[in-house]
Amino acid sequence: MKIWKRNLLVCWLGAFVTALGLSQIAPIMPLYIKQLGIHDISTIEQISGVAFGVTFVVLAIFSPIWGYAADKIGRKPMLLRASIGMSIVISTMGLAQNIYQLIGLRMLQGVVAGYSTACMTLIATQTEKEHSGWALGVLSTASISGSLLGPLIGGYLDEIFGLQFTFFFTGILMLIVFILTLIFVKEDFIKSDKKVLSTKEVWKQLPDCHLIIVLFATSFILQLAFYSIEPIITVYISQLSRSSAHIALISGMAFSASGLASIIAAPRLGKLSDKIGPQKVMLASLIIAGLIFIPQAFVKNSWQLIILRFSLGFVTAGLAPSINTLVKKITPEALTGRMFGFNMSAFYLGTFSGSLLGGQIASYFGMKYVFFITSALLLLNGLLVYEKICKKLDSNTAAPLKEHMV
Repeated sequence: MKIWKRNLLVCWLGAFVTALGLSQIAPIMPLYIKQLGIHDISTIEQISGVAFGVTFVVLAIFSPIWGYAADKIGRKPMLLRASIGMSIVISTMGLAQNIYQLIGLRMLQGVVAGYSTACMTLIATQTEKEHSGWALGVLSTASISGSLLGPLIGGYLDEIFGLQFTFFFTGILMLIVFILTLIFVKEDFIKSDKKVLSTKEVWKQLPDCHLIIVLFATSFILQLAFYSIEPIITVYISQLSRSSAHIALISGMAFSASGLASIIAAPRLGKLSDKIGPQKVMLASLIIAGLIFIPQAFVKNSWQLIILRFSLGFVTAGLAPSINTLVKKITPEALTGRMFGFNMSAFYLGTFSGSLLGGQIASYFGMKYVFFITSALLLLNGLLVYEKICKKLDSNTAAPLKEHMV
């Protein structure tokens, strides 16, 4: 087996376990906060939001830092650092005595995390160019798969062993990831003795910094679109259903539908991007996704919503791999980790902003407007991608950039 394929397999398992562990914790956070001595429901909701969001804010700050470190000392050390760091920090959450310790540990988790970012950088720089879109598409399914199974496993473990065990179990999983990475991931990395470039100097070395900014904006909008809907799905389904029976089950199906579709579609769309160009897949995905959001505001029952969510996941599966492929192709290899770090910052900020935005729009204007505004953002992003990326890459004036992307 080729080295890049073996590394892809290990990174897939590591990213899967990382997402599995993190998604196990999110559903039990309110229950754990209550166990730590907070009993007022509104206070629990507020603290849960802070505890959930603070990790993504800190991740957004530290992702470029770890991206730089990956370019300077290698990607494998970053994989080892993130896996062992999360193993220790998440396990320690199970020993928290109050909410301040819990929030502090969630912040520390944001500092030490970054396994998926290092995985993308490693696979992007090692994979043969004609297979890079497919490889990044496959890698993107790991996080989706882990996020789908995590809440189910976390709820099951909570029922049998209690809340604290979930943190310890996640810590053990991350320790296993550390061991697998240490033994099986191979990287021939040549350390650079060049001076540390400032962010301004990094941008000057890019063949087209405006194109990179559009890609980062697309990453932000993609996550914002998904997470703006997450807070209102359960409430929306309760309005669509005639009875209160099975609301939780149907909501879970609606949550999982888009993820399941993405698992099926991501490798295929990644392979398609290798053939026709990632910018074309990205443009089509943004336009179709923007259109699919509109009928979600007019569904008459839960099953219509689930079908549309599945269709949405099938379409948007091509976005993240296409963005990552373009970032890789237009970035000098010495700066790949740093650019992926900035891109992940955009992802994390989109996640945090979407979670806040969706609830606020629903509260002030009504739930249907969440779908309308999200649709408008995706379509406007599609127009931006067409004007700033597709036209530029397809025009004869982009010859220097095209040469860099070959």
